[in-house]
Amino acid sequence: MAPDPWFSTYDSTCQIAQEIAEKIQQQNQYERNGENTIRLTVTIRTLLQNLKEKIALLKDLLLNAVSTHQITQLEGDRRQNLLDELVTRERLLVASFKNEGAEPDLIRSSLMTGGAKRGVANPWLFEEPEETRGLGFDEIRQQQQKIIQEQDAGLDALSSIISRQKQMGKEIGNELDEQNEIIDDLANLVENTDGKLRTETRRVNMVDRKSTSCGNLNPLVLRLPFPIRNRKSSHGTMKSVWWM
Repeated sequence: MAPDPWFSTYDSTCQIAQEIAEKIQQQNQYERNGENTIRLTVTIRTLLQNLKEKIALLKDLLLNAVSTHQITQLEGDRRQNLLDELVTRERLLVASFKNEGAEPDLIRSSLMTGGAKRGVANPWLFEEPEETRGLGFDEIRQQQQKIIQEQDAGLDALSSIISRQKQMGKEIGNELDEQNEIIDDLANLVENTDGKLRTETRRVNMVDRKSTSCGNLNPLVLRLPFPIRNRKSSHGTMKSVWWM
């Protein structure tokens, strides 16, 4: 398995920082002896620029590894601590080169001990977790890949659940649309039936009024005279007898 490019870049960056510290120490010695330091100054400036570019590259590599889930969050934090330590070393080297702040010998001592004398924690001295204790680089990488695969499997399961819920939501929405159409049809049917009932009610009322008017005419018809039988008069003619 190919080595991790971040760690290979980190190792070369640490070597550059170490070389710069040695060059600064040599420059200080030349200055005390009254020797020419121009060539050393140019070399140190070049190495400092190279160190700055390497640190920027490490930042980009770490950001890409974390964003693409190539490493776990725990490993990302550990690498970030290493990167912060390098940034601190760069600042100390720049300050030493410009003769700013602390004395050169104190800065060199701090660089060599990882900042322990200045109270800065060394990331390499952190206690290793039980999960990775005694494992080699390849085994740790495999373990990280396994954790990432488990996380991916969990995300796939979550995505599947969300997809099913989305499908259920669509089906419920379709069912609601169908129920709304049925309710609209029932409303139209009720409205039509109500109109028919009103029409029939008006007709019944009209017939009832006509029936009432006809009932008031019956007594008049009953009081009309009508003949019962014909009888002869004293003169021999027929005479009708009417009953009132």
